[in-house]
Amino acid sequence: MALRNIVTDEDPILRKVCRPVGEVTERYQIMLDDMVETMRDANGVGLAAPQVGIMRRMFVAEPEPEHVYYFVDPEIISLEGEQESEEGCLSVPGRAGKVMRPEKIVIKGKDRYGKEKQYTFEGFEAVVMCHEFDHLEGVLYTDKATEVYELSEEEEQK
Repeated sequence: MALRNIVTDEDPILRKVCRPVGEVTERYQIMLDDMVETMRDANGVGLAAPQVGIMRRMFVAEPEPEHVYYFVDPEIISLEGEQESEEGCLSVPGRAGKVMRPEKIVIKGKDRYGKEKQYTFEGFEAVVMCHEFDHLEGVLYTDKATEVYELSEEEEQK
């Protein structure tokens, strides 16, 4: 596995819609593993492929320690309710913001082995999945935020 460079918000790659992956090959599995390592190294809870310069529809998320979700060619099936979340992003360092997100989502996609999976997420997990899915559409949380603010160094380390 290898650490990858995280692209920041001034890079136009983050504003592009990603292309489908199709078949999950060993090459994509290596990329997904690299993304997990990169996400953990940066103390993140999710990382989408465009954040490391890969314009494919895939992301990884670890909303709880040691429980990694892999999504390849994901689709959000349903959205329910509403919640305000406080979000940061590895591609938008030093800032956070308040965003309205669904309280509950159903999402499907392929896992790192190419097997179709479907999950229902609520609360924080729903926020994480929606945030990462948005990256695949070229959308940053700052586009949806009702408020964006600077973080102190201490806050950013959390």
